[in-house]
Amino acid sequence: MIESYNKLIQGNKIFAETKKFSDPEYFKKLSLGQTPDYLWIGCSDSRVPANEITNTQSGEIFVHRNIANLAITTDMNMLSVLEYAVRYLKVKHIIVCGHYGCGGVKASMTNELHGLVDQWLSNIKDVYAKNAAELENIADIDERADRLTELNVIQQVRNLAKTTIVQRAWKERELHLHGWVYGINSGLIKDLCVIHDGQEDIDAIYRYKI
Repeated sequence: MIESYNKLIQGNKIFAETKKFSDPEYFKKLSLGQTPDYLWIGCSDSRVPANEITNTQSGEIFVHRNIANLAITTDMNMLSVLEYAVRYLKVKHIIVCGHYGCGGVKASMTNELHGLVDQWLSNIKDVYAKNAAELENIADIDERADRLTELNVIQQVRNLAKTTIVQRAWKERELHLHGWVYGINSGLIKDLCVIHDGQEDIDAIYRYKI
């Protein structure tokens, strides 16, 4: 147990020395502030690190993560992150990124009790109910879960579009919303082409089909 903990401390030392070797001013520049162009709303899954899978550096992506990458309009944590990113950091793009094989999505498709998380997952159950006709026609459970993952991302983009934070920003400047799904088994991102910039009908996102 101690060895696994110490691995993190040693890893940090290697990280710091490597960065300073390639750029002696790296941490000094990083400490001056952040000006990311992107807000990432992703899943807490340890296999989906925003910077790694997009090949970006520290300071380039402002990140919020939770189980199954939900953007619930009553979640003060998410809304606080959203407001800071949009109003103060002036991000240009907001990305909701789900991933195939998401445990939260799969758990929402059952009637099993998992604990406190079930209240959270009820939001995905609502997405399932809205799209039941399509989903029930997919016989393979894994494929059905993959499709629900995509529909869930689309719904979260739609939720973001309805917030006063995003609506206010659209009156002042350009801001683009995107929906992605990451394939853990391939390492590749699938852009669902759900691009929203406030110029079209919000409900158009929900009508989108892959």
